Amino acid sequence: MSWCNYVKSGSSHIDVLLSVSAHVKVRVMEELDPEELFLRDARNGNLEGIQRLLMSKIKEEAKIDINCKGKSKSNHGWTPLHLACYFGHRDVVEVLLKTGADANLPNNVGDTPLHKAAFTGRKEVVMLLLQYDACASVINGNAEIPKDVTESAEIKSMLEAAERTEERKLEEQLLEAAREGALATLTRLLNMKKPPNINCTDLLGNTPLHCAAYRGQKQCAIKLLQHCADPYIKNKNDQTVFDLASDAEIQQIITGNVMKGITRHVETFEGTLWKSSRFFGWRSYWVVLEDGVMSWYPKQSDADSKTQRQGCKPLTQAQFMIKAKDNCYFTVKCFDDSLHHFKVSRKGDPEATRKKWLEAIEEHSAFSTHYCSQDPDSEEEEDRGVPLGDLSESLQRAESCHQKLEMEVLTLLSMVKEDGLAERFPSAIAQKLKELCEASSETCSSLHHCLGLFSKQEGARSLKLEHEVEKNKILSEALQTLATEHHGLEQSLVNGSSPRNALSEDEFYDALSDSDSEPVVSGFETAGHSYEDEEDVKHFCTVRSHLDGRMSREDCHGEEDDEGSRVNGMRKRRTSLPAPMFSRNDFSIWSILRKCIGMELSKITMPVIFNEPLSFLQRLAEYMEHTYLIHQANVSDDSIERMKCVAAFAVSAVASQWDRTGKPFNPLLGETYELVRDDLGFRLISEQVSHHPPISAFHAEGLQKDFVFHGSIYPKLKFWGKSVEAEPRGIITLELPKHNEAYTWMNPTCCVHNIIVGQLWIEQYGNVEVINHRTGEKCCLNFKPCGLFGKELHKVEGYILDKSKKKVNLLYGKWTECMYIVDPATFETHRKNNKKPSEEKKSSKQASVADSEETLQPGGDSLEVIPGSQLLWRIAPRPANSTQMYNFTTFAMQLNELDKEIEDEIPKTDSRLRPDIRAMENGNIDLASEEKKRLEEKQRAARKSRSKSDEEWKTRNIASGPRWFHQGPNPHNGSQDWLFSNGYWDREHSHLPDIY
Repeated sequence: MSWCNYVKSGSSHIDVLLSVSAHVKVRVMEELDPEELFLRDARNGNLEGIQRLLMSKIKEEAKIDINCKGKSKSNHGWTPLHLACYFGHRDVVEVLLKTGADANLPNNVGDTPLHKAAFTGRKEVVMLLLQYDACASVINGNAEIPKDVTESAEIKSMLEAAERTEERKLEEQLLEAAREGALATLTRLLNMKKPPNINCTDLLGNTPLHCAAYRGQKQCAIKLLQHCADPYIKNKNDQTVFDLASDAEIQQIITGNVMKGITRHVETFEGTLWKSSRFFGWRSYWVVLEDGVMSWYPKQSDADSKTQRQGCKPLTQAQFMIKAKDNCYFTVKCFDDSLHHFKVSRKGDPEATRKKWLEAIEEHSAFSTHYCSQDPDSEEEEDRGVPLGDLSESLQRAESCHQKLEMEVLTLLSMVKEDGLAERFPSAIAQKLKELCEASSETCSSLHHCLGLFSKQEGARSLKLEHEVEKNKILSEALQTLATEHHGLEQSLVNGSSPRNALSEDEFYDALSDSDSEPVVSGFETAGHSYEDEEDVKHFCTVRSHLDGRMSREDCHGEEDDEGSRVNGMRKRRTSLPAPMFSRNDFSIWSILRKCIGMELSKITMPVIFNEPLSFLQRLAEYMEHTYLIHQANVSDDSIERMKCVAAFAVSAVASQWDRTGKPFNPLLGETYELVRDDLGFRLISEQVSHHPPISAFHAEGLQKDFVFHGSIYPKLKFWGKSVEAEPRGIITLELPKHNEAYTWMNPTCCVHNIIVGQLWIEQYGNVEVINHRTGEKCCLNFKPCGLFGKELHKVEGYILDKSKKKVNLLYGKWTECMYIVDPATFETHRKNNKKPSEEKKSSKQASVADSEETLQPGGDSLEVIPGSQLLWRIAPRPANSTQMYNFTTFAMQLNELDKEIEDEIPKTDSRLRPDIRAMENGNIDLASEEKKRLEEKQRAARKSRSKSDEEWKTRNIASGPRWFHQGPNPHNGSQDWLFSNGYWDREHSHLPDIY
């Protein structure tokens, strides 16, 4: 065959093959399931094929589910909409959505079409899906919502906006359901896996509970309260739910729920959880939540028998956190910032199990937090309560009355039944008398039964009370034993450790060491140069002479003349108290506290032996001991330099508390204290403005009107077993009018350790942020808590940040000694260079301690001064007799000084005139105790009298007494504060309350 013929023959063969192939293809397509064709066309973007199949579905020529899921390997579990979205076929997506495809149907791994479109970056498809109400918050099998799977910032912002819209839409539905009383809708919304915010608000600031209250929707209000709606939120008109309640029944529902939430006994919750440990990893425990405490045991039988407990934590102020990607995991953060990691079992529904645990933890946390928190009204409620003695007497009187009534009824019955008596009366009267006697007999019988039940209940309560008292005694003894063992263990660790910073007890707690003999530095100093440098002294004396030219060189160093002689005609001041303090060695704070377990700390009457002869108002005046730092800030033209001085002043304000374990006397309501120091250039007035909660306000100003320093302190007390913590809530404000600047901050937390056993010692810890409200500059200070072996004891570190949040300077030091400032880069370099092996580091630090005059060692680990540092502040040495004088500073010893000149000026409410403080200062402890008790009873009686007459303690109310402060917003940060009302220094001290 020729080539030509072969080609012709070949072409005919090719035509035949193509014809056969097309025929086979048609046969295959005819044999394919219509839904498989539908899925393939959606994947390939075959719009005509999709439309043809949809038309055949409408004509009922083919059975096609528009949300069908693929069964082959390539599309298993995916719907046509998933495929079209993933491959970006917008036209096909639009047709499918218009025809009714479900935009939120998940595939076999939980992805919705929106997940797929977002993952592949199909912006137009994402927009189209959102137009058809695709949900942007559906979680897939990896715990991811659509915005989590996209890398496109534009798509992410679109999805975030959609999320917010969805959330607001659900909130609107919740608000509408609460208004209209749609209980079914309300329940559905609240039971959603991701419910709307139950405390969301409408345009008027009303929450769903507000809406239910003013529309009288009782069932909705109950449902909202059951889901922890907050009844104390105020709307834009400053109204709570109680103010908007439409009737008394709604008010009763709300009030009843609130009281129930406060007083109920929480149910015990227990089960198996996996707990993470640093050494053992994840281990299974039987965890029990009981009365606000979480405990964990190896097995359930151990929990039932209360043995082999592996650990426990009170849930006071506890918080929990979850991981979105792990529906088994959660973390509990306790009051002491300790973290405990848990997991529920993956069997069953882990997310539902975790939710139950979290709800139980939240309930127990609320219970524990309430009963560990201070209730301002509890004392008044206690006063209104009926004593148990009165109940017993009432029960006895009721029994006597019952016996008398029973005798009278029997007498009357016998008279009625007497022969001839019934005939003297008409039959109707006789019948009534008979019925009355029978009813009286039944009443007597019921009353007898009722009194019997009361007696049994009273007996059961008495027995239970005895058991609780005994249990309390055992627990307090166990706590004391545990604390003693813990203290012994700490001591053995300290004594057996070799590093330099493993401190002995004397080193850890005692007063200032040899460095106390160094004079205080009131100016700045550079490390490596003596603070006696002529330029430093000249600079600071220039600063002080700028005030009024009345300061001597000794004043430059902040020292008082030991002989109390006059300085340029100034008032001479004392350098010691009239009598030394009594020894507290024979007394234990724990012996008092153990009898008061469960009571509010601020209401425990402590023996006067644990006090120091100063009022808390006088303690506040100790903020002003280092006023020269304010004056120094005032004369500086650089805002950063001013911030340095203010930061040092904020630290120095708490320095006097070191080793002051005596408790200041609680101020009486209306008590005042004034202090005028011409030598330091200020005058101060403070007042106790509230009794419950106890709030003390103060206002100090420069005599040259060059500064204003004010604030209010509300000490929040907490008892943590071995220690008592005082959190000084309240804003401190310093104003410098010359620079039009205002600085605000809050003091750190103060803690007294070894309440049960060991030597008492004090530490300050927490973060303090000093803000310059004009420039935006900040100083962030970290008062470090004491570590193991006294590491970090009393240390303070922080940064000064400019308005762009750039670190400008680093501050470091000890609040008990001094503060330095250094360049941040120098600090980092020094820290890196000092990372040496432990032996080398030990020897080098010992050499540093021996050689450097700049290294101080009061009460713990020494402070290493970084080369190039600048001294901001150093504390004045305490007088030699300080330990016999309650560890007072010289400044503190002068606060309660009273002479004829002062007595003629001050009002009769001044703390200097308090008889209990004066008696203690003079060494008469018995008289001080009697006077303290008398004043407390007098204040309690005055409060009851005001309560009965509905009389309030108001500003400048002549009937109640003058007030020198009023409540209002702080002018610089808007928070609630107590502000000076002026007028005090006019000396118009008439109509004063009789508080002493």
